[in-house]
Amino acid sequence: MTLNTTEEWVDGDGYISDESSFYGDEDLRLHLEIETSNFSPSTYWSTQHLSLSSIAASNLALAARQAAQKANVKLYNPYEGQLSARQLTESVPEFLTRLPPLTSQLSEVGPWIWVANPHSARRPLGENLAELRTAGEKLLEDFMGEKRRIEGDMKGKAKATITRKLNPLVKELQDRIFEVAKEKGCTSGKWMLFPMPEYVNKTWSLIASAVVNNDLGSTAKIATDEGKGDRVPRLICVYTDDFSDMDDVRRVITKLVEMGLVDKSKSVYYKCDAYTYLSIASGNEYGLKASLYASKDVLTAPNK
Repeated sequence: MTLNTTEEWVDGDGYISDESSFYGDEDLRLHLEIETSNFSPSTYWSTQHLSLSSIAASNLALAARQAAQKANVKLYNPYEGQLSARQLTESVPEFLTRLPPLTSQLSEVGPWIWVANPHSARRPLGENLAELRTAGEKLLEDFMGEKRRIEGDMKGKAKATITRKLNPLVKELQDRIFEVAKEKGCTSGKWMLFPMPEYVNKTWSLIASAVVNNDLGSTAKIATDEGKGDRVPRLICVYTDDFSDMDDVRRVITKLVEMGLVDKSKSVYYKCDAYTYLSIASGNEYGLKASLYASKDVLTAPNK
């Protein structure tokens, strides 16, 4: 369609004026002025229906608050100054370049390479390892004395019968060790992974990045090269602050599954550090199970 170029816009003179009802009559203007004076933006945003625009505004405000909080957080590294650990001044790629776990030698670096979560509130100085060892070793000594007495009294009985007699004492020993561990502030524990050498650098890179980004636990460590050959798996420990905090224990193993580092159909195991400090390993003479949790059990257990 061709517009008539000679057509002119309608002149508004005589149709709209300051006195026109286009602006509302006197009662309407008074009503709107009252509404405006009573309007509270904060009340409106806190009570209105969550539209997409209001959700977006809320998310932006939350992000701003979190950024401000993060800017005020002082980063912490319990391994600052240790050459075998990441330093706060290093980026993760710089750390991985300096200490590649596949080729870092035990004789040069030590047994472990460490990375800490700089956002963690955990302070290892709260642990009293000496008192844990003293009290824990006394519990183990007393248990062994009672075990020998029972085995002597039941000499000639079937091994299964003796084991049933000892089982309540083993459970009591475990509970007492856990109680002492909490009393002495030694509550940390770790999920243990054993990647083969060809996957070591990639696996450690993912874990180190996740720890530094506050996506896993308080710390992680990987064993250095002991010169045992290229078919020996390398131990990686991913730590949580409290072995009794099942929500956090589950959160970390769930994250490891999401990262593709743990197969849900196969179990990896969690061990509390108290057992490590007391040299309680698999096949120990006390009958204690060295690992505290299996990933398959934790992942399938109902949340409480």
